[in-house]
Amino acid sequence: MRTPKFWYNQKNLALSFVLAPMSWIYGLTRAIIQDRAKPWQAPIPVICIGNLVTGGHGKTPAALSICNALKFNNKSVHFISRGYRGSLHGPLLVDSKSHTANEVGDEPLLLSKLAPTWISANREAGIRLAHKMGAEIIVMDDGFQNLSVKKDLSIVVIDGEVGFGNGRLIPAGPLREGITAGLSRANAVVIIGEDRLNLKATLSNIINYPSRNPIKIFTAQLKPDVNSGLLRNKKLFAFTGIGRPEKFYNTLIKMGCNIIGKRDFADHHQYTTNEISRLLEIAQIENAQLITTSKDYVRLTTSQQKEIAVLPVTLDWTDRSALDSILKPFI
Repeated sequence: MRTPKFWYNQKNLALSFVLAPMSWIYGLTRAIIQDRAKPWQAPIPVICIGNLVTGGHGKTPAALSICNALKFNNKSVHFISRGYRGSLHGPLLVDSKSHTANEVGDEPLLLSKLAPTWISANREAGIRLAHKMGAEIIVMDDGFQNLSVKKDLSIVVIDGEVGFGNGRLIPAGPLREGITAGLSRANAVVIIGEDRLNLKATLSNIINYPSRNPIKIFTAQLKPDVNSGLLRNKKLFAFTGIGRPEKFYNTLIKMGCNIIGKRDFADHHQYTTNEISRLLEIAQIENAQLITTSKDYVRLTTSQQKEIAVLPVTLDWTDRSALDSILKPFI
């Protein structure tokens, strides 16, 4: 699914207004589910990296960064993921050498390169297996709205450039749940990228309300994990299927890359042979190098990967010591 443009356009609210009644039904359903939820307490700590809007917006880089910090302190970390858009439901341990994105989803393939990763539609079942296999800490990539498991630490990721969009619930807007309700279950927030909407001040007003639990606010940037000099002098044709393609293109532009063309697809798009062949033809005609994101790269076949460059990114925390402070109870 492509992200509707009106979700993040405050000037185009007509369609959002029409869809508002469906959002009310969605919100009521969420409230009933939350009220009836009886979360299971896992035998080991569970750290959840989630967000309040649909789409990625930096969850996976944040999960990888936190896993690295825990591993640095000699903790056995396992990832749990639903395996979105994958055909397998688990619980099963992801093997990056044998499983494909069609089977387990793109995020689990990326996560599995760093630590044991389980896909499990039933989060409790996945955590039980991970614990049996030696996990000391669970990091959940997404699952903030899944109330079946009690989280010991919940970190909400927010894209600083677009925030919460028009502030409305699905389908009238991008919100999976109300902002205040969601933040009431969070322990920390990380704003990724430029804070164009002054989110830090807005969030401070919400979370510092006397009846709310205190929430730490962090900031961070997605930084290319590659030698920019290797790309700067090349003609690039960029393509991606992520929630907000502009993030990828803007990163390349900031690196000083020469982008001669670009093509974006729906989030988590599964590329066909014809689509990749066509992109390679265009790049060859333009004497350009095809380039994509890490999440797109794992959705390609091994032979396709050999002809396409990838731009990996890492999360660079503004105040790493503050992050270490919230992880301290777990290390």
